Amino acid sequence: MITRVFSRWIPKIATIIFSLALLAARVTFAASDAAPRQAEMGTTAGSSDRNETEAAKPAAPPPAATSYYREAGSYSTKRETVPPAYVRNASKIGIDALKDFTWLDIGLDHRTRYELREDDYRRPVAKTDHPFLLRHRAYLGIRNILDPFRFVVEVEDARRENGDFPRDNRDVNEFEPIQLIGELHFTKLLPSDPRGNARPVSLRGGRMWFEKLDRRLIGNNPWRNTTNTFQGIHFDIGQDANDWQVEIIAAQPLDRLLYDFDEAVKGQWFYAAIGHWRGWSDIVTIEPYYLMLHQQPKEGRARREIHSPAVRLYGPIGKTRADYDLNFVYQTGRDAGRDHSAFGSAAEIGYTLDHPAKPRASVFYGYASGDKDPNDGENERFERFYGFGRPWSASDYFIWENVHAPKIRFEITPIKDLRIDAGFGGYWLASKKDRWVNANLRDPQGDSGSFIGHELDIRARYPINRFIDTAVGYSHFHPGSWTKRVGRDNPSDFFYLEISLNALPRS
Repeated sequence: MITRVFSRWIPKIATIIFSLALLAARVTFAASDAAPRQAEMGTTAGSSDRNETEAAKPAAPPPAATSYYREAGSYSTKRETVPPAYVRNASKIGIDALKDFTWLDIGLDHRTRYELREDDYRRPVAKTDHPFLLRHRAYLGIRNILDPFRFVVEVEDARRENGDFPRDNRDVNEFEPIQLIGELHFTKLLPSDPRGNARPVSLRGGRMWFEKLDRRLIGNNPWRNTTNTFQGIHFDIGQDANDWQVEIIAAQPLDRLLYDFDEAVKGQWFYAAIGHWRGWSDIVTIEPYYLMLHQQPKEGRARREIHSPAVRLYGPIGKTRADYDLNFVYQTGRDAGRDHSAFGSAAEIGYTLDHPAKPRASVFYGYASGDKDPNDGENERFERFYGFGRPWSASDYFIWENVHAPKIRFEITPIKDLRIDAGFGGYWLASKKDRWVNANLRDPQGDSGSFIGHELDIRARYPINRFIDTAVGYSHFHPGSWTKRVGRDNPSDFFYLEISLNALPRS
């Protein structure tokens, strides 16, 4: 019943919010055009007196607020900013004609990545492939000037050239609006937090992407050439700077179509309730959350209803230079007529030396349960929802599903702006009878062991100037005993060179 109500009304609410934002934009811009003409004709005496008084006795600036937010030190969990990192405020790009356009955010970005993939385990045959992945993004955002109405438009064009395999929606999604958002944003509806940070309330509707928690369950997948997008609403009380914050999401995932506009997956809804508690202690940020996937039996998809209560805790370890990041997820529900019961966890402990190069060493362990028996009435395979896979594997071979994954990692900045990281990890099946999904391999009898293999990776990132970022990386995967028995026994190598061009300079 609840799902039917959501599916009926959420698209309507999203459309209303976006329409209101566009209508407000027209009215406000019309008023802003009239304002300069009125100023040229002069002001009333009362207005003049008030302006002179304010000029003679300027108001004391408010005390600087102190943010409660603490960034996690764990590897690859830093979320994409809102707006995205390639976006600039128009008033800060050095064009005199735009110096007063503080209400306008704009961005234009291009990324090219050359990949050399030798014996890619994601492919059905072993061969060497040399694809070029091309991605363009453009962004336009209006805020503050129309408040409480705001809106965002972001368009992406993702293509693959020179590949030997058929194009798929991991790499190709031509000319697609990945954000088309109308927002109601109230800055002063609630009192500020104890440190003076405003606690805004916002309701966003339309098409959007999400980066939440540690990105392992909800992410836009920035490494991949295409983006995870949704259609629905996002309700937010608070911001990162606050001592507490609550987020609610109700949205339909979009089916990425290679050459047509993406469409909502019929009968599928994703819900999330995420809390952030930062005010209790400087050594821990507590993020309790609840995720739900509801899928009706349409277009060949089975009925699924997966509930996931979970909690994430991260922060520094006392006054040491060590940090931790812990995530525990339980899942229950029904999946294609079977009971669903699964568990996942991710834990990392790191230490950063007191040195200008900021060397950091870390130990990570990730686990996701697998289906113990494909023929019984219970499914124990962990559902990773819409997570970001790269933290698990630099070669994109693994995701948060049916896996034991210990890993050690080292990160360093040997010279200014040059960031280098390297890692070594092993992979085992949590259930011997369940699948290695990205390689499409499975032994339903469970007679082949569980060791999939190990992977070594290294990456270097460096900004050449204020417009150009570069990255180069390499990973080597060596198959284990299970892979040699079930799949193939050849090692796999992956090399890439990536260049990102931003039309607007960094400040």
